[in-house]
Amino acid sequence: MGLLSAVIASPKMLLHFISTIYCIFESFFSRIHHWPTACKGARSVLAAADSKPNPADGRDATIPTSVNYHFTRKCNYKCGFCFHTAKTSFVLPLEEAKKGLKLLKQSGMEKINFSGGEPFLHDRGEFLGKMVRFCKQDLQLPSVSIVSNGSMIKEKWFQRYGNFLDILAISCDSFDEETNQLIGRAQGRKSHLDNLYKIRNWCQQYKVAFKINSVINTFNIDEDMTEHIIQLDPVRWKVFQCLLIDGENAGESALREAERFVISDQQFQEFLDRHSSISCLVPESNEKMRNSYLILDEYMRFLDCRAGRKDPSKSILDVGVKEAICFSGFDEKMFLKRGGKYVWSKADMTLEW
Repeated sequence: MGLLSAVIASPKMLLHFISTIYCIFESFFSRIHHWPTACKGARSVLAAADSKPNPADGRDATIPTSVNYHFTRKCNYKCGFCFHTAKTSFVLPLEEAKKGLKLLKQSGMEKINFSGGEPFLHDRGEFLGKMVRFCKQDLQLPSVSIVSNGSMIKEKWFQRYGNFLDILAISCDSFDEETNQLIGRAQGRKSHLDNLYKIRNWCQQYKVAFKINSVINTFNIDEDMTEHIIQLDPVRWKVFQCLLIDGENAGESALREAERFVISDQQFQEFLDRHSSISCLVPESNEKMRNSYLILDEYMRFLDCRAGRKDPSKSILDVGVKEAICFSGFDEKMFLKRGGKYVWSKADMTLEW
């Protein structure tokens, strides 16, 4: 009774008492209904008893060491298995993109990979080049890389921006032109392979590490690419098993129907066995690939692929990196297991230029 009398007698103490009771009830109901907690003035008894960290408070936050920024969805190719399709034509203004890249660097980013869509399509590669230069020159990132189909790249781009680029990966799924046409890895009757070899030479001339990405599917599963890969001599040959993503290349709302490209785990392993003599081969099965990438879309939202589709977070430009990355679904252990961390700065590579 003495405590109750003291509380009633002091308006300040009474207000604190009511606030504490309110916080207890609010915390309790937020756990049942997932309501956001608005109480900031006092830490509730229930919150103090809960030892599980809240992802949004910054504790145990994932560090975005390596980020893949798909800044455009538009592409001039029509690959049938594409898992990041032209669902929008949006591209952030350059200064907004730079702002987001700076936020990522401040949160621990060491490597940025620009992808699409086709990243050289927008503004004929100038937009991309300016981001590449900003990341290397202003942010001083250890690694800046690009994934491209190679069809839009000109030598003058290397002359202007090659010094700021560490790695250029060119997507090539077959060394047979007819197979590339069947897959959709082509534009008209232009030779995808002629471009590949030309870009390989430019990379050597302008001191950019050269990489090849290949998606293994029903159209190229029986191909032996050994001779060409040895001749091209990439620093890495990433070999992906064709992956289905609902809403992108599978399902009613998808712009592609990739089911006919899908291969089994056994077929994928047989392809890997056929190319086991190639030391630069880096295999990625569906299991390794699905959740082991930090993917930013054109709005700078992290994409969570755990449910077999791409569920976006809020944009890092709106809520910051620490909060947005909590909804990325990123599997850091699988990232490390698949060899996601490697020598990715050309300054640290032993290459014959």
